[in-house]
Amino acid sequence: MILIAKHYFKGLSKENGLTTSKVRAFSSKLYKTIEDKSIDNIFNICEQLLDEHKWELGVIAYDWAYRVRNQYNNDTFFVFESWLKKYVTGWGDCDDFCTHAFGELLSQNNELFKYVIIWTNHPSFFVRRAAAVILIYPIKKDKYHGINPYIISDMLMKDEHHLVLKGYGWMLKVLSQVEKDKVYEYLLKNKNIMPRVAFRYALEKVDEETRRRLMMS
Repeated sequence: MILIAKHYFKGLSKENGLTTSKVRAFSSKLYKTIEDKSIDNIFNICEQLLDEHKWELGVIAYDWAYRVRNQYNNDTFFVFESWLKKYVTGWGDCDDFCTHAFGELLSQNNELFKYVIIWTNHPSFFVRRAAAVILIYPIKKDKYHGINPYIISDMLMKDEHHLVLKGYGWMLKVLSQVEKDKVYEYLLKNKNIMPRVAFRYALEKVDEETRRRLMMS
């Protein structure tokens, strides 16, 4: 599988037109050729793909990890967490992984949130960003009833990295679509201490009247 994928993408890159959608289209076709689709086998192949440290192979790995979501178990979180810390090196990988496979896992088991909170103190910015971005999937699916998203934004409130600020701002933006009043009160309470980049992201989906009140109050 690894050799097939490497051969297919030889000479291709983002710089010469390779897109995520094209990679995922190939990923779907290649996945169908795998006979053993057990979670252990798929995760083993995923790790081999990730070990190549190539963007396009990472996209395939995270896609396949999501495809076996019906087989997630008690050990899956720690496998995914190890991938996050070992292989993710930027916001693109972080978002791809956390808004699909890792987010799905959290939506299946909200009790895992206690481990996510710890990420807010991690030295790597993409792990701290992941603490917020991983909540987006459960929030959208309305499967976050054992999770308090505001704990994450509180912990990351004045983070030193702008991509972390944008990450929790994005999470609050999504949350504003399902908890409009609570997010309004939260933003009103914290508007004087929340960095502007996070505040602006959080406001993107609120209605014009609410935005005006928050900006003027």
